[in-house]
Amino acid sequence: MTERTLAIIKPDVMKAHRAFELIGMITDHGFKVVRCKQMHLTADEAEEFYAEHKGRSFLPELVEFMTSGPVVVLVLEKDNAILGWRELMGATDPAQAAEGTVRKIFGTNKGINASHGSDSTAASAREIAFFFPAHCC
Repeated sequence: MTERTLAIIKPDVMKAHRAFELIGMITDHGFKVVRCKQMHLTADEAEEFYAEHKGRSFLPELVEFMTSGPVVVLVLEKDNAILGWRELMGATDPAQAAEGTVRKIFGTNKGINASHGSDSTAASAREIAFFFPAHCC
């Protein structure tokens, strides 16, 4: 079934000037890029986007990282896009990620891990609407 998912190329990849390399990897794996924009998140935007983590010890560090530079936000489409993108991203911790995955190739550590991806249909709808409200779902 064709579905859409949100992907974020995080500031670490942007600072390394490797965003186009990562986007090439995405399209090479059969994803269609439906929407794409570069932006610099504010602390308020990052806190709102990661609201499900409110009260967790890692949230301040995550917000600081996500606001440390520009990001690229994409809406990806293909059959089983949510699972497919999560598989291509690999484990949250690049040290645990499989060879050839985004986080293994581009990530540094569990907190600086190159990419974000929606983890469910509900999360995908919410996250796409957060960044692309006029084009949601």
